[in-house]
Amino acid sequence: MLPTDDLKKISFTRSIRDGDLVIVYERHDVMKAVKVCENSTFQNRFGMFKHSDWIGKPFGSKVLSNKGGFVYLLAPTPELWTLVLSHRTQILYIADISFVIMFLEIVPGCLILESGTGSGSLTTSLARAVAPTGHVYTFDFHEQRAASAREDFEKTGLTSLVTVGVRDVQGQGFPEEFVGLADSVFLDLPQPWLAIPSAERMLKQDGVLCSFSPCIEQVQRSAETLRSKFTDIRTFEVLLRTYEVREGKTESSQVEGGGSVELPPCKKRVRSKQANNTNGDSSTVMVRPCSEARGHTGYLTFARLSSTAMSVSQRLSDTKTS
Repeated sequence: MLPTDDLKKISFTRSIRDGDLVIVYERHDVMKAVKVCENSTFQNRFGMFKHSDWIGKPFGSKVLSNKGGFVYLLAPTPELWTLVLSHRTQILYIADISFVIMFLEIVPGCLILESGTGSGSLTTSLARAVAPTGHVYTFDFHEQRAASAREDFEKTGLTSLVTVGVRDVQGQGFPEEFVGLADSVFLDLPQPWLAIPSAERMLKQDGVLCSFSPCIEQVQRSAETLRSKFTDIRTFEVLLRTYEVREGKTESSQVEGGGSVELPPCKKRVRSKQANNTNGDSSTVMVRPCSEARGHTGYLTFARLSSTAMSVSQRLSDTKTS
């Protein structure tokens, strides 16, 4: 779970306790979420690790196995949770998530409505962004997915920040209790244009809506619907390119005339620190694009509720109240 201090504030500086959720880190692409239980053990290719040895250590500690192997115990931040959670649906990754939170202008205390909970990857980051006084209300039409997401939020300690509901927002819209209360709305739906009229009524004045769609045809139809009540409509595609940084060596070759020329870098062989550099080799840091790069995930369409649309929505809400 997200670790909290004695004041119930999220804290990654305290020590690991019995019952905490930790991310066992072997390398950047091998991680696992583990619940700490004092009498339990964890086994991997590096050996056996006793949970009792973990308790009392700060997050980020390096712990040893019975064979001398080691792993790192990391706090379950939303960034790491996104990489280890169970994929019940396609999920949003860090590049899209950070873009969404920035452009939805989410800050502590915000009330967020989300439709399309899925695996809860975005929801976890939204919850941290609105903590400690805000709240995320997320809805999924699939009852089992909603139940699984609710269990995950209990594991990560987010139940005070997230409420999961079962609802077909495309057909029913958002619950009427949220009319005019939402700071932001996020839609991850196959037909988002069907939910946009309801989202418009939920938003506060100057509120922002975001719709995630994998296909450009969905974007076009959503934009047509948004034009009547929203302004500042923009669509983005976020493409992330990762670079690999490693140590290498350059080899110098003597040329006629007494000079030398550097040959292209090659992978550095492991050798003794005391080894003599007889060939004029020198260490260097090499940076190159990773061979595995995540491509297209989807399109993010943002729109801001226009003031005229808000005034009409407010009058309708006041009429119903009276």
